Amino acid sequence: MKTLLKLLLLLCVSVVSAQKFVITNVTVFDGEAVTDTISVLVEDGVITEIAKTITTDATTVDGTGKFLMPALTNCHVHAWSNDALTEAAQAGVTNVLDMHGVEMAQGMMKSLKDSTNYARCFVAGAAATAPGGHGTQYGFPTPTLIKPEEAEGFISDRIAAGADYIKIIVEPWKETLSHETVGALIAAAHAKDKRAVVHISKAEDAKKVLENGADGLVHVWWDTLISTEQLKTWSRNKDCFIMPTLLTSQLVLPMIRKSAPEGKLLSDEQLEQQVKMIYDAGIDILAGTDPPNAGINYGTDLYKELKLLSKAGVPNLVVLKSATSLPAKYFPLGKTGSIKEGYKADMLLLNASPIQDIDNISNIAVVWKDGKKVR
Repeated sequence: MKTLLKLLLLLCVSVVSAQKFVITNVTVFDGEAVTDTISVLVEDGVITEIAKTITTDATTVDGTGKFLMPALTNCHVHAWSNDALTEAAQAGVTNVLDMHGVEMAQGMMKSLKDSTNYARCFVAGAAATAPGGHGTQYGFPTPTLIKPEEAEGFISDRIAAGADYIKIIVEPWKETLSHETVGALIAAAHAKDKRAVVHISKAEDAKKVLENGADGLVHVWWDTLISTEQLKTWSRNKDCFIMPTLLTSQLVLPMIRKSAPEGKLLSDEQLEQQVKMIYDAGIDILAGTDPPNAGINYGTDLYKELKLLSKAGVPNLVVLKSATSLPAKYFPLGKTGSIKEGYKADMLLLNASPIQDIDNISNIAVVWKDGKKVR
């Protein structure tokens, strides 16, 4: 019995000590800026000290020549199983934002938030859409609405089902909500202290939903270029964001263009140009990939989105913010997305700097979630 107790005690000690470590002499991107040759102490899953020199008996991880940054957030997914959350975590994506799905399944995935091998799942519940509208075609029951008077009840139902924010769909290629109803949904969401984001595909709809108070767009429009000057009026009038989902557009649009009138949809190059104009206008960009649409995965394909944002001309520092600190600015992700004292130790240790070359985002040495190694 005494031997067994000693073994259990040793096991407990090893588990505790494994959660206390210091990364030394590492270059750190903290979610806002880069600092060279610094040390980061983690205790019980939380970042407790950041300094040039840290005196501690913690296990040492040599960060010489390496790059430490917050783990990633994919701001637009549709997660249908726990496997999606595992795939995300393995790629260093420790937060995913589900933008429409089965509410019971979403609730089960949210319950895995404290498990090391699963990304945390934040959810919109069922997206707001019209009968027969986009989002109703996937084979699972989807609540719908038509009139502005139904908005308050719809929002209350989503919050009761566990929604962290509200997703609204304006998609005119099918039956769609009126802008009057969309405005009522946004107002009802804000009255309940919930963010309201909107799916659009046309520039005019983007303009109208932002005028109605939407907090952000979960796709970029496909039909026309909006000038930097016009975009600047959006950013002056409201602190908003846009998720370009460039990877999704580049995979989906080739087929759609075949049936669209010539010149009615932007080219891939024009979409990248539009993203650069969004950045130049001072509108925050958030990274998302919309899996499993177009066969996109929940993990490493987020790197592709970041590379596309960089290719479009967004500075690499801002590209990193789009998947770290900026999602936490706009969504209730808790103390994640930054390397700061008191924040969760969700971190990526890279073998080279993605500031110098965005391709290095995939050159991962270690992934930590809550201070525990994922890989």
